[in-house]
Amino acid sequence: MISDGLESHVICLCWSTVLYHVWRCGFHFPAGLGTLPTLPNVPIVRGSEGTFLLHGPPNCEENTSFQRDALQSRFFTFSSDGSLFGWCNGDKVNVVKASNGTLVKSFDLPKATMLEFSPQNKVLATWKQYTKTQDNPQGDANLQLWDLQTGECIKAFYQKKAQGWCPSWADDESIAVRCVNNELHFFENNNFEKITNKLHLQKVSEFALSPGNQPSKVSVYVPGSKGAPSFVRLYQYPNFSGPSSALANKSFFKADRVNMLWNKKASAVLVTASTEVDKTGASYYGEQTLHYLSTNGESAVVQLPKNGPIYDVCWNPNSSEFCVVYGFMPAKVTVFNLKCEPVFDFGTGPRNAAFYSPQGHILVLAGFGNLRGQMEVWDVKKYKQVSKPQAADTTFFSWCPDGEHIVTATCSPRLRVSNGYKVWHYTGTVLYKQDTPADKELWEVLWQPFPAGTFPEKGVKYQAAPSELGSTEAKPAQAYRPPALRNKPETSSYKLHEEEPPQNMKPGAEKPMSKTALRNQKKREAKKAGKQETKAPTVPESTSASNVSATSGDPETDKKIKNLKKVGLQYRTLQTKKYIMKKKNLFYLSFLLSVFYFHLQLLLMCLLPKTPKTRFEIVKEKFIFLSNENSSII
Repeated sequence: MISDGLESHVICLCWSTVLYHVWRCGFHFPAGLGTLPTLPNVPIVRGSEGTFLLHGPPNCEENTSFQRDALQSRFFTFSSDGSLFGWCNGDKVNVVKASNGTLVKSFDLPKATMLEFSPQNKVLATWKQYTKTQDNPQGDANLQLWDLQTGECIKAFYQKKAQGWCPSWADDESIAVRCVNNELHFFENNNFEKITNKLHLQKVSEFALSPGNQPSKVSVYVPGSKGAPSFVRLYQYPNFSGPSSALANKSFFKADRVNMLWNKKASAVLVTASTEVDKTGASYYGEQTLHYLSTNGESAVVQLPKNGPIYDVCWNPNSSEFCVVYGFMPAKVTVFNLKCEPVFDFGTGPRNAAFYSPQGHILVLAGFGNLRGQMEVWDVKKYKQVSKPQAADTTFFSWCPDGEHIVTATCSPRLRVSNGYKVWHYTGTVLYKQDTPADKELWEVLWQPFPAGTFPEKGVKYQAAPSELGSTEAKPAQAYRPPALRNKPETSSYKLHEEEPPQNMKPGAEKPMSKTALRNQKKREAKKAGKQETKAPTVPESTSASNVSATSGDPETDKKIKNLKKVGLQYRTLQTKKYIMKKKNLFYLSFLLSVFYFHLQLLLMCLLPKTPKTRFEIVKEKFIFLSNENSSII
């Protein structure tokens, strides 16, 4: 019994070891053996042919679990976690489970044009156009909040403008905010019958609630009037009383409207201020300025090296840097840190949009709309270009939540011809393509969202993914050459706007040095100047030349050379120590062998018969011989 028990324990130990190493190697057990299956990426399409769901990528097929709605949908959306899907088709507002298409609730709202889910999927907000008649001069409340559990209407509000129609919830739905008559109304725990708190400022026109849970923060914008500047302030709920209650404040002129963008950690806000008219006459589209506000009270104007409009601003999901597309065409793209200092300059090119992947490891720079649809895919960590595909006539771009795939679409009414969409791998390969018939229209394509952390970050691949459709790498366009010059060598071309390469591709361009590097460079230059003053009369030319060649002029390169020399010295020291230890070990080994041999001779001499020489003399001779032999070895 003891041997059987020991054998079973050994077998269990072996199997557990095998399973552990299998798990370490990345093997995933199939569904049903204790692990979740891989979640599918689901894009949904809305057009004149109806609303339908797809499976994929890489193989995109229509999802049969969702019954296609042949009616023309006015609006559709997913819940924040992607578990619910809702749309309004001019007849009803339907809410289904995204996993299997099971109907959750259906509301008889034929005039509804927009809808939105609360973060915890407890409330559905619907909006329809505000109208009034002679019989009803006040009109009906057009913003309605519905309980998704019971299907009852919780509250109805009057909301005339479509802009900012939906209340803003905290992620845990502890508070909700609405802007009413130049003040903010706060509600707690979805109790919309009672206003829990108010933030009243003169002529509050816009606000933005921070993402995440408590403590919630809110940014508010008040436009300037009568010569007073406009300003943006940050508050933490519910500390709204007193002049010092604001976390940060930024005042500025030249602002008819603003766009406020929180980062994911709710630690800072980017404010893009715009004017309707550029008084200098440099642009038809007004002026734009970019401002930075932090919850610790810091604020600054982001200094952009190139004049011109600001096309796009986006935060990296890691909340530690942001990307700005700005300047007259060809536009410039720069990544800034939280100190508003430039981190990397992508140079200039035909771009007007920037998109970070959900994991923040890839950045796509694109030129859509009136540009030719060129995309640049960059590895954010190495600032190395991955691919450069081209999607002509693109009006819509979106990242898949897995950070591997993207979708580009040509939608109506922005462009009523050549409607369709493509699913790409970020390496530039087209995995799926769908063209809309000439007599039909495509209105919108949307990815199903997933909770944060569902898709972990993967390593960036530079080799194009395999596909039957291939890739659409943008080929460099060649200038027209008249027949008389076609067989002659090319001369330097003259462009209206010379494109500037990224900072790591400029020939012979110096890298931007940090403050520490600049300080060290100044110290080295001062020290070098002092040595030259004192040793100039006595030092020969060869010595000065060697001193000059000792530095490359680039502090970063000198630092690397110094580190390499230090590593080389450490390596030589280590090899010397190893050699000495080897010699010592040989000495100890030979000494032990001598002692062993000496004791063995003593034992043999005790057993051997007597000889003319005494035993002590024989042993003494042997010991002297071995000692001389050891000394010769060492």
